Formats: sequence, C-alpha cells, structure tokens
Amino acid sequence: MRGFWNGTAVGFVVGYSGVRLRTAWLDRESPFPTIAAPDPETYGAARRGLMLAGVLRSTASLAMTAFVIARPVERALQPVPRWLQAPAFIVLLGVLDGLRDLGADYVESHVMERTYGMSEQTAEAWASDHVKAVGVGLGITMVVAGLGDAIVRKAPHRWPWIAIGATPLLLTLANVIAPNFIMPLFNTYTPLQGNLERRIRDLAARYGAGDAAILRFDMSRQTKKANAFVTGVFGTQRIVLADTLIEKFEEDETLFVVAHELGHYVRRDPWLSIAVGTLFTAATIGVGSRALRKSGRRLETLVDGARFAFYASTFSTLVAPFMAAISRAVERRADVFAVEATHDPKSGARAFRRLRDQNQAEDEQPKWAELLFSTHPSLKSRIARLEAQA
Repeated sequence: MRGFWNGTAVGFVVGYSGVRLRTAWLDRESPFPTIAAPDPETYGAARRGLMLAGVLRSTASLAMTAFVIARPVERALQPVPRWLQAPAFIVLLGVLDGLRDLGADYVESHVMERTYGMSEQTAEAWASDHVKAVGVGLGITMVVAGLGDAIVRKAPHRWPWIAIGATPLLLTLANVIAPNFIMPLFNTYTPLQGNLERRIRDLAARYGAGDAAILRFDMSRQTKKANAFVTGVFGTQRIVLADTLIEKFEEDETLFVVAHELGHYVRRDPWLSIAVGTLFTAATIGVGSRALRKSGRRLETLVDGARFAFYASTFSTLVAPFMAAISRAVERRADVFAVEATHDPKSGARAFRRLRDQNQAEDEQPKWAELLFSTHPSLKSRIARLEAQA
C-alpha cells in the first residue's frame, strides 16, 4: 500500500511540474497576452484553484522527499562529516525542489499576475527576486536544520522541550531581522516625507509609536496591488506604506489603512503571533513525533527528519483553518481600532472599496474558501460594518 501512495505522490509531482514547465516554456517563447477585461471573480477563482493545487503539490512533494528521495540522498552524504550532513541534506533537497518547482513558481507567481494585469514585472526581475528568496530560505533552513540536528543528537529525549522553549526567541528574532535585513533585499525603503508623514506620526504618537520609522517602498516593482504594514519589536518598529497605496489612495483613506495596521501594534498582535506560533509549534512537534513513533521510528537519522517534516506539515495543513480563524478575528479587531483612532469610518469604507478594485479582490469568497484559507474577513462584511457606523 505504501508503494502505491509513494508512486501516486511521485506521479502527481512529476506530472504537475511537467505541465507547468511546458506552460513556462511556451510563455518564454511567446508571452501570453494580458486579459483584456479581467474581473475579480475570475481572478479569485483562478487563485483558489492554484491554492488548492499548491496544497496538494506541497504535500505530495514532502511525501516524495520523505519516502522516496531522502534515503539515497542520506547514503550519498555518508562521507560528509556528521555535523555537516543536515545542512548538506537541506541544500541538496532544496536544489532538487527548486529545479523541479521552477516552472510552477514562474507560471503561478509571474505569468498569472501578469496576464491578469496585476504586475508589469519582467521575467528577469522576477527571476532575480526568486533566486534571492530561495537563497534566503535555504540559508535559514540550513542553519535551523544544523542546530536542530545537533540538539537532537545531544539530547535525544529532551529536544522537543528545547525546541519549544527556543521558539519564542526565534520568532522574536525574525521580527527584528526580517524588516531590517531581509526585506531590503527585495525593495527599496525610503523615509516618507510631507503632510501624510506628519499625519501618520501624529496618529502614531498618540499610541506610543511616534518614534517609529515611517517608510515607503517600491512595491510597484512586483505588483500593482496596494499594501501597508507595521512591523518590528524592541524599538525596531516600522510603519511601511507601498508606493501603490500612497499614489492611488486619498490621504484620509491611507490614514485609515495605517490606523488599521497600527492597531496590530497597539493591541500587541506581534506578541500574540509569537505566543500562538509557540503553541502551534508545540502541537506540531507533538503530533509529528507521535506519528513518527507510531511508524516504528525515532528522530535519529536524516530520513527520520524528512518523515517528521512530512507528518508535521500534514498536521499544519489540517489546522490551517483554525489559524485562519484566529487571524480573521485579529483583523476585525484592528478594523475596530482604526475607527476608534480616526473617527472616520467613511474613509475606511472608501479605502476598502478602493483596495478591492485595485487588488482585483472579490467582495466575498465562497464560504468554504473563507473558512479554510482566508486570513481576512470578506471585504463585503468589512465595508458593511464601516458603513453602518458612518
């Protein structure tokens, strides 16, 4: 039976990758034209299809790695010093995955956005960003895998508790490192100036964030969509606005969007995220370890690590709807804060309508999609709440 499922996973991954690679090749030979009149419903349905396919592809890829590829790769690494085997294992698998998924990544994150009119990024610029993202991801995963492997070998019975205890520190470091060192690899961040900056700083000062850096970045390099966010902890706070937001939204609308993002900071949502992430990590480690033991194995070899990753990832996929529900509740709370901070629900409603139009977002997804995947409440419900308060 295991052979059947392994074969199914391999067949699906190879077939899907082959189809996407052919589509990517055809686009490079003769770029697909932009859809003349794209609509949010068609775009949303296409994105949902890709999301479902992505879940299946990711699960099948991990199964193929854990039960087919990991053992021969581990044997090939036997001459390598033991302390280097885990990082080398990650590099080899990462390169294999990157080459296999290149066509799918190109079609789904570049061709899709370009043909629906959401991006004017060139294939060369996309490739540059993609290589950097893969490199950063591989580098971080190598370090974590090397440390994790060393801890498991030194403390084979205590490693789960060590990993859980280290999670808050790692997540906190990520909140400091990502905005300061990783995000600038992909975009240029410059101080925002002018009347909008003064209004944002006045608003932030009322809630103890008046010394935050207020920046704009060239999101238009990658997409026409608009966005803003507040990031950082321990004095590294940044209020960041995309150029696509600044240039297309009225100041009052932009201020409401910033107030929403500021609400995450004021309500300590970064710390809530760290707490929830730690609990989620604990549950994932527990389930992954138990599944590994039930299969008659313990976390001792690289193959065991790959199988543990498969079990843990499967659990993560199953609990994703629960995590999405928490996120939607947090986003609704940030909307409430934005109204309290600006006393301007009319501008909020206008901002969300403009965001809907600019991002080609649906007013409302199918209910199943919202429950399973959506990290934000529907725009229809958010606009209705704001209009009811206007």
